[in-house]
Amino acid sequence: MADEVVPGELDITDELIAERRAEEPGETPEDMTPWQRPIVACIDVMNLWAGRIVCLLLVPLIFVMVFEVFSRTMFGTLTGWDMNDVALSLGLGPTLWAYDLSRMSSGVIFMAAAGYALLRGVHIRADFLYRTWTKKTQATTDASLYLLFYFPAMLFFFWTSADFWWAAFQRGETTMDSTWAPVLWPARLAMPVGAALLFLQGISELFRAFYDMGKERERMFVKFLPVYIAIVAVIFLAIFFPDAVPFDDWFNSAFGGGFGLSKATIGLLMLGAMLFSIFVGFPISFTLIFLAFTFGSWGAGSAVTFFLMTLQVNSTMLDDQLVAVPLFILMGIVMEQAGLMERLFNAVQLMMSRTRGALFIAVLFVSTIFAAATGIVGASVTILGIMAAKTMNKSGYDVRLAAGTITAGGTLGILIPPSIMLIVMGPVLEIPVTELFRAAIMPGVILAGLYMLYALGRCWINPKLGPILPEDEQPETSEYYGLEVLWVFGSLGVLIKLIYSGATGQLSYFPVSGLIIPLLWTALMFFAYSISRSASISGKIVEVVSLVFGLAIAIFLIWNFTIPAFVAIVGGDIFFGIINFLPLLLWLLVIYKTISWERINGTGERFYFSDLWYEFFMGLVPPTVLIAFALGSILAGWATPAEASACGAFGAILLSLAYRKLTFTKFYDALIKTLEISVLIMFLVAASNFFGAVFSNLGTPKYLTELLLSFDLSVIAMLIFVMALVFLLGWPLEWVPIVLIIIPILVPLLVSMNVNLTWFAILVAVNLQTAWLSPPVALSAYFLKGVVPEWDLKDIYFGMMQFMCIQVLGLSLMFAFPGLILWFPDWMAGNPQPFFSYTGWTTP
Repeated sequence: MADEVVPGELDITDELIAERRAEEPGETPEDMTPWQRPIVACIDVMNLWAGRIVCLLLVPLIFVMVFEVFSRTMFGTLTGWDMNDVALSLGLGPTLWAYDLSRMSSGVIFMAAAGYALLRGVHIRADFLYRTWTKKTQATTDASLYLLFYFPAMLFFFWTSADFWWAAFQRGETTMDSTWAPVLWPARLAMPVGAALLFLQGISELFRAFYDMGKERERMFVKFLPVYIAIVAVIFLAIFFPDAVPFDDWFNSAFGGGFGLSKATIGLLMLGAMLFSIFVGFPISFTLIFLAFTFGSWGAGSAVTFFLMTLQVNSTMLDDQLVAVPLFILMGIVMEQAGLMERLFNAVQLMMSRTRGALFIAVLFVSTIFAAATGIVGASVTILGIMAAKTMNKSGYDVRLAAGTITAGGTLGILIPPSIMLIVMGPVLEIPVTELFRAAIMPGVILAGLYMLYALGRCWINPKLGPILPEDEQPETSEYYGLEVLWVFGSLGVLIKLIYSGATGQLSYFPVSGLIIPLLWTALMFFAYSISRSASISGKIVEVVSLVFGLAIAIFLIWNFTIPAFVAIVGGDIFFGIINFLPLLLWLLVIYKTISWERINGTGERFYFSDLWYEFFMGLVPPTVLIAFALGSILAGWATPAEASACGAFGAILLSLAYRKLTFTKFYDALIKTLEISVLIMFLVAASNFFGAVFSNLGTPKYLTELLLSFDLSVIAMLIFVMALVFLLGWPLEWVPIVLIIIPILVPLLVSMNVNLTWFAILVAVNLQTAWLSPPVALSAYFLKGVVPEWDLKDIYFGMMQFMCIQVLGLSLMFAFPGLILWFPDWMAGNPQPFFSYTGWTTP
């Protein structure tokens, strides 16, 4: 049953994984061929310990980057206070080594643990066809593709990367883009080591496939192995040691000459082979590496191809933006383990208990908050399903609308920053990740708002879809608890506005330190709920002090916001004027509540929401502060995404410790899960970069661009075609291969049509989010079905499709009004344009 599932026991890392291996590493069936069993067990244990050791590198990676941020920030602060000598004496300031050490460590992590990832079965494959086959058919296909693709690719990869490492070692090569300039060979050693571990693990996987296909087929493959080894050895010698084989001239001229085909045509064949191989179901990373080696050597020559391979893998290892990938993932997993999501959900559910569709509100509110914390769709959908499904069933909620709300809310993590997809997409489109984060905020909020409007609108039309919670599910509250809600949220709204205004310097005579006044008032207001339950003197004092502070802030707001609002409206900026009126209106309502306290509660009745508000704030404030700190530092330009991710992960660890939820076992489990997700993403990034470099070298992207432009389609028609293509590919494929393989092919076309790539990137992100809600391949449905088995899969599909239509509506609005995406980044940069002046492309 759903209520028997424990969130802490869930594996939330499976959203990108076709099929995780169930058995423990080193375990082999007793009836496996005797000579194969010890080989499989030995290789498995070796890669298991490699993963266990490598994941520990995440800890020093975090502390190195946190120290860099702390040292640099403290140096700037002390220098601003004319204490430069003190800062220098303490050794504060930007370090020379943190940048290189962090990116090299990240590169070593993903390369050295690649064999472990294969052991655990976490390399991405498109298995929508593969999963429908019998076990024998799957095993036969796996064995065939391992022999055809995997072993040649890993052999070439190992030899080329070993040569690349040896050259760096002999020359004492150092980095050229940093002041520290460390030698590169220790980090590059991870490339041949990782390739060797992958090659060995491939042997283990091949023997497992032999066992699964049955003895008869296994004997056929084993008999063929000597011939296969001889063929691969000859090809290897012909490529790397041409003088060792007598027919090297014929081989190189025939293969390198392309058999009379143009380079662009060879690239098209490579693209077709890639699509076929992916849809067959073999792990995508290894397919890309093999095809890039094969077709690159065919069309461009082996020397160019091997150079591109080493260059692209090395560039991926040293890409400082990708350092943020594992650290944001770790941040999300640790926060999930702290149980804050459940705490906040329960509080919001009780707060809205007298409202139709209260559970829909709670699900969407919590999913929006935690989308900025986890970014892992599988985590959000499964935990929301566990928390909400049982109560929804008991309260008589419509199953289809409930399933749609949970799955739609859970998918917000793919879009709302710090989205892992946007971090990966930034380098692909050569756009700063900060720019993408800024551009994704408004679309994320808009989609969450559309979800909520739809769910509540349906409940308003048909109350049976989301009835008020039963009496035994409602908390004991005062008669006027609605005003209590207004009190708290009005205070929070004004406080947020004050913090932003003070921090950005909009109030020149109101420094950030002046926020102590509203902060003190908020603290008094918070504790007043407990103190004022009795008619004690202390309760009266709190009421009076709260009233005085409230009136003082009201006067402050009138002077600093209302007058500028009138000026803005007179000047024609109605939007700015309304925004500045809202804090005053909210605060005046709060003042009314304070003044009418005794009149409303004439019978002596006091607030009963103190415990509930405590739960709400304890569930909301810590993660919100952490998210705001990590994300805000990126958006404001105070820290790079990598630095912010390290600080966020460090803060999540401290938060989990404060809630007494962090144990060594849980933390180590979080490191392992982070390693698995990070390796599969970053290894695919390296493989797709290699594939893309070969593809570009063959000139096929230019050929495709000229071909599509020859159709003389308008920009709108071409973009609609591209969006439709991405949408259709999102059904069978995950976002990773689409972003890393398909999008780079389209970039030359987009550039030639002067399309705004930031706008396009967010459209693609929203489009791929839609694919999560598109049956029958949408993984969100299977996540939800796994934790709520009593819900029929058909009902889950119907529920998802409702919100898929809402998603398409949101995508259409963003396509029609680019300002929904582009205005906010300009506003944060201080140069916003009129909303309707934004366009997604420019006319040459």
